[in-house]
Amino acid sequence: MFNVSNVSISKTANSKYVKPFSINYTLNGFKKTWDLIETHNSVSIVIYNHTRNVLVFVKQFRPGVYINSIPEEDRVSPIDTNKYPSSLGVTLELCAGIIDKDKPLEQIAREEILEECGYDVPLDKIRKIKNYRGAVGFAGEHQTLFYAEVTDNMKVSQGGGLAESGEFIEVVE
Repeated sequence: MFNVSNVSISKTANSKYVKPFSINYTLNGFKKTWDLIETHNSVSIVIYNHTRNVLVFVKQFRPGVYINSIPEEDRVSPIDTNKYPSSLGVTLELCAGIIDKDKPLEQIAREEILEECGYDVPLDKIRKIKNYRGAVGFAGEHQTLFYAEVTDNMKVSQGGGLAESGEFIEVVE
């Protein structure tokens, strides 16, 4: 399902997802510089299918995981995808998404569950667990973790993400 080819590496120009910058500061008398990335905040959802007593995850190709699975000396364009198959970058994850809309977080979580996993979950069945910070070494993004119980009757589509956006997500239950 994850056929990756023609892999090359380039410098990031303008991105709507990440903005690199550096911060200079003094900590306990030591002058420091730290490289950071501004990113979108996100939601993630622990999904439990009560009908079948299983957790629901998503599987997808993550370029960052892929490139960091390749030895540094081989990270030259083009990447040899025969030597380094796409499976190196496939992850098993919670359903999640960035906060890029002016909507309540529960609504964004609901939309992500529907898009990625195919379950139509009422808003009152999505419970907030905790806010926390992720990628603390370089971004410090704000993440909100939710919990949702679903049943097979709530399944309205196969999920899989937004194909028109180039998302290729496999639901794993």
